[in-house]
Amino acid sequence: MSESTTRPSVAFVTLGCPKNEVDTDRMRAAVASSAYRVADDPDEADVLVVNTCSFIQAATEESVEAVLEATSQWLRERAGRKVVVAGCMPSRYGSDLSEAMPEVDAFLPVSDEAGLLEIVECLTGVASGNSAGECASRTLSGASAYLQISDGCHRSCAYCTIPAIRGPYRSRQIADIVAEAAELVALGAKEIILIGQDTTAYGHDLAEEVVLADVLEAVAAVDGVRWLRLMYAQPDGVSDRLLEVMASRDNICHYLDMPLQHASKPVLRAMRRSGDAMGFLKLIERIRGFMPDVVLRTTMIAGFPGETRADAAALTRFLEDARFDYVGVFPYSAEDGTDAAVAPDQVPTRTRLARTQRLRDLAESIGFQRVAALDGSELEVLVEGVDEEDGVVFGRWKGQAPEIDGLVLLDGGTPGELVKARIVDTLGYDLEGEVI
Repeated sequence: MSESTTRPSVAFVTLGCPKNEVDTDRMRAAVASSAYRVADDPDEADVLVVNTCSFIQAATEESVEAVLEATSQWLRERAGRKVVVAGCMPSRYGSDLSEAMPEVDAFLPVSDEAGLLEIVECLTGVASGNSAGECASRTLSGASAYLQISDGCHRSCAYCTIPAIRGPYRSRQIADIVAEAAELVALGAKEIILIGQDTTAYGHDLAEEVVLADVLEAVAAVDGVRWLRLMYAQPDGVSDRLLEVMASRDNICHYLDMPLQHASKPVLRAMRRSGDAMGFLKLIERIRGFMPDVVLRTTMIAGFPGETRADAAALTRFLEDARFDYVGVFPYSAEDGTDAAVAPDQVPTRTRLARTQRLRDLAESIGFQRVAALDGSELEVLVEGVDEEDGVVFGRWKGQAPEIDGLVLLDGGTPGELVKARIVDTLGYDLEGEVI
């Protein structure tokens, strides 16, 4: 053992989306509440937990690479080390993984991650020292924290593996969500980001009549929540009441992440999704009517099976008309076990990639223009850190979600504080500001 034979250390490597980050944080909190130590550096750890993503093939390949690196290098650098593979990959591939990766000591699917301490105890022979009920639920490494309000998904999109990985939709009780928000604030969080596979479906599986707007109101009322951000809102769940709550609370960011996936009606129906370009444009107009300053993000899939040139052109026209602030465009990925993977009329890879790049170029040109329009404005910025190489302070304003929407580069400020900054220049999605 790295420190002593009675105090094993556990490190984490996380791949994939914010939901995986929350899962890792819960496991980290459990370790921190036990007789074991959390190691920030894997080189100092006795047990390495690789929390994998397996949403699409590229994510699976990245996860496999991380596991192979752990078993071929990290594991062999010191005798007695153990590797645990957690998350989506064990959930999706099950027992097949143990045959493909015999060097891995344990596999922990999403549904069993609360049992990590038992796994570590079994692998190290050292008792965890407490029960799961005695564990802290969260930790915090910065001023921003994800808060998962639901897990799983009730939809049956033809291309998606999430229901198979994370199971049916399950809403958390509002009281538990509020308690976790208060815990995160007590740990130092200024920003709470609500996530779930489909946040707008919140409450449909609960006995009481509660909806996402109720969650927003409850969390916004928690003392110390300075920013409250909403992600993963499906368009058919964006109600007037939700928009009213967002518009009426000063600490709720006028920011909405709304994955539309496409705009052509035939493609959307083939995806087993609702909506079309005209309906989406009306929705966007309604959203901007409630919040004229709203920042909108979406995701699109290019080259879905059966997508014609006319469909691709319709998606291009839609993006030109909608003028999103941020658009993530991804080439369609045929995933084993999904209906779309065996659908006829698969679009050639070369065509998929070409359409993806054209849409990305268009989205960037529009997004850069919208960011450039902020030049000269005064914005509240959450300071996140200081670049070790050049000493530049960086943060985000309310219109930027962590890791995906760019940064505000500042001439001062302390990590964790909120400052007012005057924007003096922009570069792509990044802004440059002077602290007032």
